[in-house]
Amino acid sequence: MPDPGTLDSVDVAILRILQADGRIANKDLAAQVGVAPSTCLDRVARLKRLGVIIGYTATVSPEAVGRSVQAMLAVQLQPHARPLIDPFVKHVQSLPETVALHHVTGGSDFMVHVACHSTGDLQRLVLDEYTSRREVGRVETHLIFSTWAGGPVLPPP
Repeated sequence: MPDPGTLDSVDVAILRILQADGRIANKDLAAQVGVAPSTCLDRVARLKRLGVIIGYTATVSPEAVGRSVQAMLAVQLQPHARPLIDPFVKHVQSLPETVALHHVTGGSDFMVHVACHSTGDLQRLVLDEYTSRREVGRVETHLIFSTWAGGPVLPPP
């Protein structure tokens, strides 16, 4: 990873704009940050090479695709041991309800953001895909009422 000090104000402006609109045309991005289109293209390519920009995604509304019940699952493994982590992660990543998976510190070992069709679907997911697994000691379910985006992610000032 690059030292954040190697990113100048143009790089930071590019990152801010791309995080708000990853589909912006290069010429429009260049105009907004005040550089030539060729310079802008080179800057974006450099940020990709350095591993600062790791990809582009489409943000999909879970409600619009029939997954209106979202929850955070706080999962504790028993025991929390390295040989159990990779198989658990692969299993959770394979589930279509998984939005994001975080390995965390504290009372839980993992926080899993899920999107389900209904509360019955959520119950089935917890019972059949989590608590039925030998390594899962506890699952605490937190329904999500609202979500707000954070960011953009930028280097510290």
